[in-house]
Amino acid sequence: MSEDYEVFNEIDFSNQDLSESHFKRCKFYRCDFGRANLREARFVDCIFIKQGGIEGCHFNYSDLRDSSFINCQLSMSNFTGAKCFGVEFKDCDLKGANFILATFSNQVSNRMYFCSAYITGCNLSYVNFERQCIEKCDLFENKWIGANLQGASLKESDLSRGSFSEDCWSQFHMQGCNLSHSELNGLDPRKIDLNGVKVCAWQQEQLLEQLGLIILPD
Repeated sequence: MSEDYEVFNEIDFSNQDLSESHFKRCKFYRCDFGRANLREARFVDCIFIKQGGIEGCHFNYSDLRDSSFINCQLSMSNFTGAKCFGVEFKDCDLKGANFILATFSNQVSNRMYFCSAYITGCNLSYVNFERQCIEKCDLFENKWIGANLQGASLKESDLSRGSFSEDCWSQFHMQGCNLSHSELNGLDPRKIDLNGVKVCAWQQEQLLEQLGLIILPD
């Protein structure tokens, strides 16, 4: 399926096979993609919520593996339980989106798994990533203000050039992350495990200030 400039209003796409479909500059208002097969589907410049709306579209338990959303308006969308391994969100507005119980990992065995996601240049304000495992992934240039990262693991992911609210730092595991060129206000190295975290030289001042040190110019 390939659609351009179409408007879908309260359409039920649930349980449908939309794999490898392409949608460009389409509008989806209060549509239900629950349990739909969206593997390798591609959405470009699409809108999934009415202007001023308080509820986006539903992707509950849908298969989004290797799907792609480019420059899409997805605020308040519900991705509960969705299969998100290999998903791409690029330059999207995901404000308030809910990813509770979604999976970004492929479980090889009881002890072995690997993650895949490309979430870059997105507005993730107030998004719900509680207890999510998104490790060793491209998560750079995102806005994380007010995001729920409680119990999440973003270990070894690229979080560079991100914007975080101060309450984010204590919520998630960040060992080995790339935090270069991100504002680190409120990140206290006495309370957070920063083992393997990468930062730029100029960011040292922000970290050391949390220890009470006053940095003088050379």
